[in-house]
Amino acid sequence: MANQDLVFYVKCRVKPECVEAWRKAVTEIIEQMSREDTFVSCQLHVDAQDPTLFTLYERWAEPSVESFLQRQDTPYRRAYEALLPGLLQGPREPQVLVPLGEWRRPG
Repeated sequence: MANQDLVFYVKCRVKPECVEAWRKAVTEIIEQMSREDTFVSCQLHVDAQDPTLFTLYERWAEPSVESFLQRQDTPYRRAYEALLPGLLQGPREPQVLVPLGEWRRPG
């Protein structure tokens, strides 16, 4: 694991009637993100108790949030951002995490 990776944990509370539309939109943006040269990985999860609460765990090979944000003004990101007010219950809840370690089962 690269300790210099920038890690985001983002909560998205989706309007119940918009879950499928949001999942389509987020899948499309993740596909686009995966083509960026500093993209490392992204995991998408839904809460086991709340089918409208989703989280994204993103890893980027970026030295800082500022560096990451400088690269974010792209047509596909602007299109996604424009959709969010109609799909989400409120603003996204992003957090920046600092990687400390990673363990995997050997094998």
